[in-house]
Amino acid sequence: MKAVLLGIMMVCAVPAAAMAFQCPTLQAQIDKAVGNRFDASAQTLRQKAAMAANLHKAGKHAESVKAYEDAAKAGNVQLMMKK
Repeated sequence: MKAVLLGIMMVCAVPAAAMAFQCPTLQAQIDKAVGNRFDASAQTLRQKAAMAANLHKAGKHAESVKAYEDAAKAGNVQLMMKK
């Protein structure tokens, strides 16, 4: 029984760990896309990316990735996901 529970926990932990490594890559892509822009769209994108970074720091990686995707969509930025 313990082996089954351990197996289930491992299967669930792998996607969460994969999501954790996605966040810094997405942040870097947004930072690169925004660059030195100071227009309203860039400011909104920075704010949304900051909220996503806070979710990442809180360990909410799936929510963080979703927030990065929403930020990119709002700022018209194409994100490349790790595979």
